[in-house]
Amino acid sequence: MHQRIIDDHPYNELAWFNLGAAYQGLKLYEKAIDAYQYAITIEEKFDYAYRNIGDAYIRLRKFKEAIEALEKVTELAKPEDVIFEALGYCYEKLRNYAQARIHYRKASHLRPDDSKLFYKIANTYFKEEQYESCMKQLETALRMHRQSAEYHLLAGECRMLQGAYKEAVQYFSTVVRLRPRNLSGWEALIRCLYKADFLDEALQQTEVALRLS
Repeated sequence: MHQRIIDDHPYNELAWFNLGAAYQGLKLYEKAIDAYQYAITIEEKFDYAYRNIGDAYIRLRKFKEAIEALEKVTELAKPEDVIFEALGYCYEKLRNYAQARIHYRKASHLRPDDSKLFYKIANTYFKEEQYESCMKQLETALRMHRQSAEYHLLAGECRMLQGAYKEAVQYFSTVVRLRPRNLSGWEALIRCLYKADFLDEALQQTEVALRLS
């Protein structure tokens, strides 16, 4: 249908945009990008086309191209938390953790009650082995969402790498309490007990984990 409209109205940017959206819905991302590019050629300030191009490039794992498109959105439209978060994600995938944090923080200023953004900032510090900075962000996230197994798991990994095994065990124990059938929490708890030389306790927890699995 969209192609028929384009045949009749080849310079209609909405027709090209809608064609791109249809391709994107079918996960034909390269074709979607081509259609959006036609829309932008006709209307160079078409911020929704740039937004969708950014999303399509992310799906293709072409993060540099996604950043270029999403930066254009920030130039053409008012600041949006989802755009800054997407930029943070792209920079994180490119291992540019400082830039990732900048954009996650911009998102958090617009969405200050979202603990997930503080967790994402913490994760960038963890990847850089900046464990104290990681914990500060996790503490903020946990104040907002105390029952997140994901946050407790990263906090446990952080403390274990710092050699604070007892504190790490507490975090991992919370993970298995919150998600008793999730094997990653049990694996982390048993690994921590083993590293701390609490071998009897590690064996006991292994037996519990095997019964639940």
